[in-house]
Amino acid sequence: MSKKHQYKPGKFYWAFISPQYWGIWIAIVFLMLLAILPWAVQYRLATVLGNFAFKSLKSRRKTAVRNLEVCFPEWTPEQVQDNARQVFVDQMLGVFETLNAWYSPAWFKNRVSIEGLEHLQKAQAESKGALLLGTHSTLLDAGGYICAQYFEPDVVYRPQNNPLLDMLIYRCRATIYTHQIDHDDMRGLIRHLKNGRAIWYSPDQDFGLKQGVMAPFFGVPAATVTAHRRLLKMTKAAAIPLYFYRYGEVSNPKYRVLIEPALDNMPGEDEVEDAVRVNKVIENQLRIAPTQYMWFHRRFKTRPEGYEQIY
Repeated sequence: MSKKHQYKPGKFYWAFISPQYWGIWIAIVFLMLLAILPWAVQYRLATVLGNFAFKSLKSRRKTAVRNLEVCFPEWTPEQVQDNARQVFVDQMLGVFETLNAWYSPAWFKNRVSIEGLEHLQKAQAESKGALLLGTHSTLLDAGGYICAQYFEPDVVYRPQNNPLLDMLIYRCRATIYTHQIDHDDMRGLIRHLKNGRAIWYSPDQDFGLKQGVMAPFFGVPAATVTAHRRLLKMTKAAAIPLYFYRYGEVSNPKYRVLIEPALDNMPGEDEVEDAVRVNKVIENQLRIAPTQYMWFHRRFKTRPEGYEQIY
């Protein structure tokens, strides 16, 4: 947050009741009301809002369509458009699912399952931390909630610029995650991994080549972060792929957590080879539920000299 030195995460300040924040308070009450609606109503609202966002957010729509074109060349133009539209619907569904996780968690009862928990348990039995390599899923914090039904996850987060909004989100997430680690708090992240914590970490966005290398993602060269290599070297933590997704009929959805075996020899000697391996893991995850990923982010925005422009 821009005023991070003035405000402590999760702490209430009397300044938050001033008129400049009333709009946020009203919005929060409205969102809490949405969380108690039946899923059938939430689903219909998410569909309407998702279709509206797809039509009105032209720049995001173009990015999502372009990402799907280059990552799924086997799809027809009609399939690309249909799946891009579904990305926006899934994002709106994820908002409602997150509201349910925050304010009405009983809704998830008997809807969640997990596969591969033994891989995380093995690392913890060896007194290792676990860096859970995942994605920016449209499920948002609902994914964290379903994970929390089976183990204690920590999360790396980027604080909100608005201090009231940051406090409210921080407090809601505190019901899900044992620890929330500021993305700038590298010491805290290292400490928690050394203490054997399981931390959800998403190395799937383009932050340029100062923080990464070029490596293929769905066969297309993409700037791929390498910070997790340093974390793994310093903490001796296990690199464990984590994925969660919605499946079944959307009118009566189920949710699954998939934990895969720890990556052998990670980090290795070559950072590009490691980036290729991690990108391949993410590719395989996304193919399970392609539209439950935030494709409206510009995954291929960094194009060094000699590389074809994507957008």
